[in-house]
Amino acid sequence: MRKMVRLVSTLVVITSAAWLTACSNKPVTKEAPAAKADPAVVAAGKAIATGRSKGNCLACHMIEDGESPGNIGPPLLAMQARFPDKAKLRAQIWDATAVNSESAMVPFGRLKVLTDDEIDKVVEYIWTL
Repeated sequence: MRKMVRLVSTLVVITSAAWLTACSNKPVTKEAPAAKADPAVVAAGKAIATGRSKGNCLACHMIEDGESPGNIGPPLLAMQARFPDKAKLRAQIWDATAVNSESAMVPFGRLKVLTDDEIDKVVEYIWTL
């Protein structure tokens, strides 16, 4: 009986310690802060995204400071929360049909509507929204 009580007590202590460690607000790993985008690159990306001749994101998406936005696609808001991985945002712009074959979004990279450099600039801009 004493061995059972000691075993249970030990398990309670171990479980409590693990629970308290998990509940502490200290992160297990420290994430590196996101690198600040070059303002010139962001401005170039905005020009492409809001321009009516190339990116033309406003044809389908609402952008906070954009004129005459469309409503076919989702609003481009809180993009870092929606796409914590910038590479996934880039892949979505390059070819949205790779993830969703029914997507109405133009595959800007696959159809060569935008160059890789232009897509990179648009990603930098969109990720700031």
